[in-house]
Amino acid sequence: MTLHRRGFIAALGLGLAVAPLAHAQFTVFDPSNYAQNVLTAARTLESVNNQIRSLQNEAQMLMGQAKALANLPFSSLAALQAQLTETRRLLSQAQGIAYDVSQIQTSFRQSYDVLNGPVTGATLAARADARWDAAVAGLQDALKLQAGIVGGFGDSASQMSQLVDASQDAIGGLQAAQAGNQLLALQSQQLAQLLALTAAQGRAEALEAADRAAARADAKARFAKFMGREGSGQ
Repeated sequence: MTLHRRGFIAALGLGLAVAPLAHAQFTVFDPSNYAQNVLTAARTLESVNNQIRSLQNEAQMLMGQAKALANLPFSSLAALQAQLTETRRLLSQAQGIAYDVSQIQTSFRQSYDVLNGPVTGATLAARADARWDAAVAGLQDALKLQAGIVGGFGDSASQMSQLVDASQDAIGGLQAAQAGNQLLALQSQQLAQLLALTAAQGRAEALEAADRAAARADAKARFAKFMGREGSGQ
């Protein structure tokens, strides 16, 4: 092999050896492209995180709405209605002259109105007995109603305490409103009982006053009858 040919072969081998190195220089790491890829991935991850946070906020909002619409677990309405029913029962058991306008008018005509014309001792005695019975019955009815209302004070206090606790522990607007409504119902029930007691006491006082007035009228009639007999005897 001539020297010239040997040099050509050596040069060719050197070229073949350098060629892969030259190609590798074109596929090396590109920092700018890598940074762009990382930025795109970060933005994608941030978008996913924002969607997750949005779903979490929506779930919290729905849970808050559910709590806001939750019913109050405590109710005192049945107990309040029972107490009012008992008060009405005691009022309906009024003895003698009850809370009826027509009955009151009839009883007053028979036992309390001023007598006209001649009367007998038996009539006056019967009228006095009827008035006495009515007065005693009125006082007894008032005392029974008082006892019934006072006996329910413990239950009312317990219900108020439970309602106040429920209103303070309310987790939503509906529960707070329901607790407030039941507190108002409790106050209304107590006011109704107070009105009933006032009516019973007023009835007893009115019967007693009417008895005193009728007794004075009957005393005058008795005196007039006595004077008439005395005059006729003379």
